[in-house]
Amino acid sequence: MINRIFDFLARRIDGPLMAAIALTVALGLTVVYSASGGGSPDRVLSQGRNLALALCALWVLAQIHPQTLMRLAFPVYVAGLALLVAVAVFGEVRNGARRWLNLGFTTLQPSEVMKIAVPLMLAWFFHRHEEGVRLRDYALAAVLLAIPVGLIARQPDLGTALLVFASGFFVIFLAGLSWRVLTSIVALGAAAVPFIWPMLHDYQRQRILTLLDPSEDPLGAGYHIIQSTIAIGSGGILGKGWLNGTQAQLDFVPERSTDFILAVFGEEFGLVGNIVLTMLYVLIIARGMMIAANASTVFSRLVAGAITLTFFTYAFVNMGMVSGILPVVGVPLPMVSYGGTALLSVLAGFGILMSISTHKQLVSS
Repeated sequence: MINRIFDFLARRIDGPLMAAIALTVALGLTVVYSASGGGSPDRVLSQGRNLALALCALWVLAQIHPQTLMRLAFPVYVAGLALLVAVAVFGEVRNGARRWLNLGFTTLQPSEVMKIAVPLMLAWFFHRHEEGVRLRDYALAAVLLAIPVGLIARQPDLGTALLVFASGFFVIFLAGLSWRVLTSIVALGAAAVPFIWPMLHDYQRQRILTLLDPSEDPLGAGYHIIQSTIAIGSGGILGKGWLNGTQAQLDFVPERSTDFILAVFGEEFGLVGNIVLTMLYVLIIARGMMIAANASTVFSRLVAGAITLTFFTYAFVNMGMVSGILPVVGVPLPMVSYGGTALLSVLAGFGILMSISTHKQLVSS
């Protein structure tokens, strides 16, 4: 009986990927407990519930054939856009941002849906044009990407807009975008900076200026970066030990269980702990790229590659933000930070990866 249950749960699950995910999640629960003060298990139990829901989503998506996912790509994308428009009109405002829809029994953040919907939609689009992708196809794909990114950035939610943009851009890049075109886009983007700067919100401009000199406002805008770098540096090689970090336990590190949880981890487990966490991320990314390389169709290859590279962006942006080499943009550390929506979107993406890995049949167009 137990063997049958195990076989059922392990059905369509990629073993190496799941092992790396499990170890990372276990580290995350350990640090969430410490970052919450270590005196109450309530936050860990809440994260456990979030994890259970996210794992269910992973398992369900792993059972769905990539052909079915491809058929769902367009309607899911359209539904996601409709929800983003609804947020702009009826959304709930929190801390000056309109990002949530109140459904009565729960609240929904539609921008999280687009992290999965955008790469699915663009992969479906390029799959339909696999015989020959022309420049106008890339232009149309850019429009399909720009619409949700613009709606999310307008909320404003720069961190999520960045991740949605990354998820779509990676599909376009993997579809064969030439380096010459990419270089031209980067050059145009750099030239547009003087025009984009006045359009940013005051707090967004302040975050960029703070990155250049955090000491200019050590008790205000620069406080997050200063305290997080102090915590990471004070951990040394081996760290101060679990629950023994002074910066975190004495409340010097802000948002220590969410966006800045890496500072808690670095202080308590030191350089060795950071290397272990980084290696787990590298294993996940390497396995994801292997799945993409072995995918049997254009759709599967583009989706797997985009999901994997977006996960890399998640980790890189958060680590760069906490260590002071990137502006603070509100991106959580994947599978480690406390929170349900980000965890759900990441593990849902891994569920799609596992579907691509374990379903080897060719997908018809």
